[in-house]
Amino acid sequence: MAKSFWYLLALLSLLSLIGQQLSRSSVYAAADFEGFGDESEEEDEDQSESDLITNFRSTSPPPILTQSDFKKDVEQQKDDESKPDSSLNSPSIDSSKSSSTVSFEYWDEDEFEGLPVQEREQQENEEKKENPNSDVAESFSESGSSDSKTDESKERVPFSFSPRNFIVEIICVSFLIMFAVNYFTGKKENENIALSWASRFATKDSIFDKNFSLLGTGDGKDTPLLLKEGQNVFKFYASGRRYCQGLLATMELKSRHDLISRLYNMVVPCKDEITFEVYMNDDSMDHVMFALAKKKAAKLMHKEFMDLQRYASFVTTTPTNRKWVAEELGVVTESREVAGDLITEAVLDQVFGDKAFEKFGKGFISMHFSDQHQSSHRKMLVFKFAVPDAKNMADMTRLVALVPYYIDLIGRYKLSSQARSKTEAARNKAAQEVYKELQNARQEALQKKKAEKRKMMEELEAKLSAEAIKKKEAKERARQMKKVMPKVKMSRS
Repeated sequence: MAKSFWYLLALLSLLSLIGQQLSRSSVYAAADFEGFGDESEEEDEDQSESDLITNFRSTSPPPILTQSDFKKDVEQQKDDESKPDSSLNSPSIDSSKSSSTVSFEYWDEDEFEGLPVQEREQQENEEKKENPNSDVAESFSESGSSDSKTDESKERVPFSFSPRNFIVEIICVSFLIMFAVNYFTGKKENENIALSWASRFATKDSIFDKNFSLLGTGDGKDTPLLLKEGQNVFKFYASGRRYCQGLLATMELKSRHDLISRLYNMVVPCKDEITFEVYMNDDSMDHVMFALAKKKAAKLMHKEFMDLQRYASFVTTTPTNRKWVAEELGVVTESREVAGDLITEAVLDQVFGDKAFEKFGKGFISMHFSDQHQSSHRKMLVFKFAVPDAKNMADMTRLVALVPYYIDLIGRYKLSSQARSKTEAARNKAAQEVYKELQNARQEALQKKKAEKRKMMEELEAKLSAEAIKKKEAKERARQMKKVMPKVKMSRS
């Protein structure tokens, strides 16, 4: 009976120890689940569990752990030793001791109270004497765990802050820095070009100061000459001259402040341009239709501008009895008389002759004079030139001088009777064509409205019932009969 009790107690302690070991292994597995751990550690844990189970199977059940029971067991052991059959019971006592020593390794100090410390120390010393290789095994297990930790540290390489890991970020930041630097430098460069042009042609004793009484947008002395509408668009206004209401110059420079536009201009080059628009008085400009540009640009202008397409034609043959423009240039005009009168010898010698155009005509783009301009103001002179660099602004002096020269020439110019009759006939014909186009557009609009109204009526009739349709037909017949019947006048006798 006593033996069965001891075996039952040993079995319960064994099950509790196995449950503790399984809980520990589950915690370790949960902690190392992400990396799945090392195989060596798992093998060591399995081996320790198997050794523990075999040791407990071979030993006898441990004693009860209360203080009073421990004293009783000691007294009982003394009584057994005094008996003659003590030699027979000695193996069981030794096994109980060994089992108690083995079980002490896995008992929790906080859970089991009342255990004498001295006895435990003595048992640990005895265990060390009996198993001298246990320290070596523990040191070996510790070294194995340290090796596994070093292997894990080798596998988990720390993140290095090398430039190769930040290539995308470095490219983005450098692009933003370049964009910001280019924005301010390009903006400053455009402002310098505009200011150098104004200081050359719009300051005191310059061309526009001598030909116009008011420069800038205001009447005061401190008003700015240039009006900035964008980072690459500047405007200049002048007024106070005969034959015209005013002049508006618009500088459209390259988008130097935009890095992408600058890179695009490296592949597809373009020029800085300035456009002069002169608004002529109604009584100061006769029937004039004239355009001058390089041949390819002149043909393109003849297709794009409605006034040139309607009234003018491209001049293919050059006159033989006088000087003419350079071969690179093309003329679009309404009559040869107008072209011969506007291309004077002074202009040919200054800009448009063969020799002069090679030197001073590099910045020339086009001229367009029309009394039927397609804009808010009908009579206009339009000049378009290329703007040089800030250091070479004097190269376009002769081109700018063409503006006041042609204002005076167009203002004083009068057509001959033959040329006037031709131009008036062409304008009357064009006016009739415009009137017909307007009438056709109106008729088309009316027909469209009638068709839409008829369609709506048909849809409404389709939705009506049979009785409503009969009533409508009766009303229509009565109206038709009323129209057919003769009118009778009643007279009083």
